[in-house]
Amino acid sequence: MKHILFFILFFTAVTVSAQTEFGTKFKPIPAPKFSTKKKTPIPQVKDPQAETADIPSIKTPNVFDNTSITPKSQLQVGAEKSKFTMSTENDFANPGDQYVAKMEKDLNKALKDAGLLEGRGTLVKSNISLGDFKTKSEYFIVKFRDFGAIDGDLVRVSSNDVVIKDQILLDSGYKDVKINLTQGFNKLDFEALNIGSLGGNTAEIRVYDDKGQLVTNDYWNNLAAGFRATIIVTKE
Repeated sequence: MKHILFFILFFTAVTVSAQTEFGTKFKPIPAPKFSTKKKTPIPQVKDPQAETADIPSIKTPNVFDNTSITPKSQLQVGAEKSKFTMSTENDFANPGDQYVAKMEKDLNKALKDAGLLEGRGTLVKSNISLGDFKTKSEYFIVKFRDFGAIDGDLVRVSSNDVVIKDQILLDSGYKDVKINLTQGFNKLDFEALNIGSLGGNTAEIRVYDDKGQLVTNDYWNNLAAGFRATIIVTKE
């Protein structure tokens, strides 16, 4: 019991001594003083040159600075002329056009040479033969027409120098002439009485026997007036 009482008294004395020493050395830190008034910040004046000093300048490009592009005035002496043209002779024209005129000329010549087109070409001033034939037919039917332009061609038909048809005006359609054949030799003549208004005498003929079989189909072209086309027929 005595020991417990002594321990309590000793602990109390130590505690009081510690509080007394701590109280003499402790200095409280005063709280900071805050003002209720707001301070207005002082505006800073910036140097405009300082702002742009670090920013690279932007320069508008000039197309004329390019040495490969040379502006030319239309009033400049020696200026290149414009390539624009209203002529059809340009890069887009059909290269075959230059041959059209020659092709048409060659075609017309070929048609005239073949007797399919009339024109003021060289007249045939000689008699022509349309062939020799043998037949047992009693007669021939000869059909005539103008295969060219209808320009007033006239033909006379005769057999062994005897006139069968004095005058036939050739048209686009066939006109028939019946020619009786004598035994043996027969000379059938078709004489050009004139030349048409567009060229020499042009005619196509078709010859049929008495059974309607085609014997020959022929023509003459640009035959001059007074000359003949002849068929020789031998009747067996």
